[in-house]
Amino acid sequence: MSPTDTAPLLDGTSGSPSKGVTNGTFTGSSHDAGTGTTNTENSSPQVEAVSNGVSGDPTKPRMKMTALIPAMAIGIFLVALDQTLTIATYGKIGSELQALSSTSWIATSYFLTLTTFQPLYGRLSDIFGRKPCLLFAYAVFGLGCLGCGLARNIFELCIARAVAGVGGGGMNALVSILVTDLVSLRDRGVWQGYINIVFAAGMSAGAPVGGLFADNIGWRWAFIVQCPIAILAFLSVYLVLDLPQTDHSHFSTKFLRIDFIGAFTLVSAVFLLLFGLDNGSNKGWSKKITVVPLTLAPVLFTIFVLVEAKVTEPFAPGHVIFDPPLLAAYGANFFGVAGQMGILFFVALFFQAALGMSATLSGLVFIPSTFFALSGSLGGGFVMRRTGRYYWLTLTGYSLLLLGSIPMVLGAGKQSATITGVGLSAITFGSSISITTTLIAIIANAAPEDAAIAIACSYLFRSLGTIIGISISTATLQQMLRVNLAEELGSADRAKAIEEQVRLSLDYIRRLDPDIAIIVRKCYAIATQWAFVPVAIFVVLAITSSLFIKEKKLDR
Repeated sequence: MSPTDTAPLLDGTSGSPSKGVTNGTFTGSSHDAGTGTTNTENSSPQVEAVSNGVSGDPTKPRMKMTALIPAMAIGIFLVALDQTLTIATYGKIGSELQALSSTSWIATSYFLTLTTFQPLYGRLSDIFGRKPCLLFAYAVFGLGCLGCGLARNIFELCIARAVAGVGGGGMNALVSILVTDLVSLRDRGVWQGYINIVFAAGMSAGAPVGGLFADNIGWRWAFIVQCPIAILAFLSVYLVLDLPQTDHSHFSTKFLRIDFIGAFTLVSAVFLLLFGLDNGSNKGWSKKITVVPLTLAPVLFTIFVLVEAKVTEPFAPGHVIFDPPLLAAYGANFFGVAGQMGILFFVALFFQAALGMSATLSGLVFIPSTFFALSGSLGGGFVMRRTGRYYWLTLTGYSLLLLGSIPMVLGAGKQSATITGVGLSAITFGSSISITTTLIAIIANAAPEDAAIAIACSYLFRSLGTIIGISISTATLQQMLRVNLAEELGSADRAKAIEEQVRLSLDYIRRLDPDIAIIVRKCYAIATQWAFVPVAIFVVLAITSSLFIKEKKLDR
C-alpha cells in the first residue's frame, strides 16, 4: 500500500475514483462507534441528508482509529509540549546568549509562523495529500528544534523557532482534518476529546520538563530532545496511516496549483497584525513600530480577499469564509478564544503578583481547571454522539464562560485564590465544550470538498483570537495598574517606575518595603478586575455569533 495520499476521494476498498466523489471527501458514511472502525458500506447519499436538515457526512475509508490515534498522539503531545517548554528556559537562554531583553521573541517568532501557516495546510493537503503534508510538518518541526539547540545567538534561535512554527502549524491543523476524514461527525467530538487530553498533558508537562533540562544539563537539550520524538511521530504516522493515493499527477503539476500570491498576502497580513499587536502591548500603541504594521495589515487582508476571488484554487475561498453559518462559527471561535486566553494569561500573573504565589504554586491552582476542561471537551463529545445536536450545547458553553467571570472578578477583588479558582473551573469547562462544538458546526456546515480548508481556517481565527485577547486584556491591566499606582502613591513617575519593574520581574514586589508591596498587590488585584471588561465584551460577542450558527442533525 502506498504511504502517500491526497485528500481521500475514494471509498476504503478501491484504488480508483468512486462515483459521486468530489475534491477531497466521500459522499456518505456509517460508523461503528464500538470499535472505532469506519465503514463505507450502506451509506446514504449526501443530497438526501442535506434535504432533510441533516449534515451530509461523507463516506469514510476503513481505518482502525484505536491504532491511528496513538500514532498521531505522539505529534499532538510534542507540539503541545513545545508551546510551554520554553517558559522555564527564558532566563537561562537570555543570560547565556546575552540577550535577556529580547527573549520574548523566542515565543513570538514561533507563534507568528504557527498562526500564519495553519490556514495554508488545508489547501496544501488537498493538493499534495493529508499524509505527505503531515509528514512534512513533522520533518520541518524536527529540523527547527535541532536548529534551536545549535543556535549561536538570539537571532539564529528566533529563526529556528520560526521554522519550527511552520511545522507546528501543520501538526495542529492536519490532525483535526485527518480525524474529520476518518470518523463520522456524530463521533467526531468524542475523538476530539481524546485528542484534547493528550494536548493538555503535553501543555502541562512542557514547563516542568523545560526547567528540568535548563537546571541540569542545559536549555539546548530541551530543544534537541524533541528531534527524536519528532522522528518517532514521523515513523508512527508513516507506518500506521495508510490512505489510497488518488492523484497521480506529477509533482510539478501539483506545485503549479499552489496559490502563491494568496499565500504571500495572507502570511504578510497576519504577520503584520501580530507584529503590531505584540509591539503595542510591549512598546506602546502610539509608537511608529506599532501603528505602521497595524495600518498595513487591513490593506493586505483586503488584497488577500480580492486575490482569493480570482484564483482557481484559493487557500481561503470567499464562499467558505463568508458563508453565514461558517462565519458565525468562526466569529464564535475568535471571540470565545479571545476571552478565554485573555483570562488565562492575566490570571496566572494575578496569582503571582497580587497573591504572592510562587510560579510552582500558581501552576498547581490551574490543576482543577485542567480537569474541568478535559471533562467539558469529552462530555460535550459524548452529548453530541448521543443527541446529534450541537447548537444549544455551544450556547451553554459560552454562557458558562460568561458566568464563570463573575466569581473571578469577586475573587480578584477579595484577593482569594479559592473563589478565583472556582470561576476558572467554570470558565475552562464552558470554553472546552464550545471549542469542540464549534469545530463540529464548521465541519457539518462546510461542503465536503471544503472541509479541510474550513477546518484550517478555524485555527487561523483561534490563533488571531488568542493574540488579540491577550494583547487587549494585558493592555487594559497595565493601564489600570499604572493609574491605580499613581493614585495610591501620589506620584505618576514613581508609579511608572514600579510598573516597569514589575513587568520585568515579579520578584521586584518582594524587594519593596512591606507597606508599598501591599499597595502594589492591591492595585494589581484592582487592575485584574478591570481586565475582565474586554473579556466580558469578547464573550458576549461569542454568544451573539453562536446564535447564528446553523444546526444540522449529525449522522450516526
